[in-house]
Amino acid sequence: MERLSQEELKAHLMETDEEFRRLAMAHSEYARKIEAIESLPHPSPEQQLEEIKLKKLKLHAKDLMAQIMSRHMAGAH
Repeated sequence: MERLSQEELKAHLMETDEEFRRLAMAHSEYARKIEAIESLPHPSPEQQLEEIKLKKLKLHAKDLMAQIMSRHMAGAH
């Protein structure tokens, strides 16, 4: 398989890999919730804790997506 750019690989995996698609959707949802909390003028302590939790979940999803991309790229050579 020819080398794909990062964006092409992401698009390919979104179409062909259920786990990648699920992680990408979760990553987007976490980002949306984080944005909502960050837009608040004075988030409560609970909201601040939720923001921290969401950022960790978002990062974990991103790490798992990167692992899938790495595995796919290693198998393409």
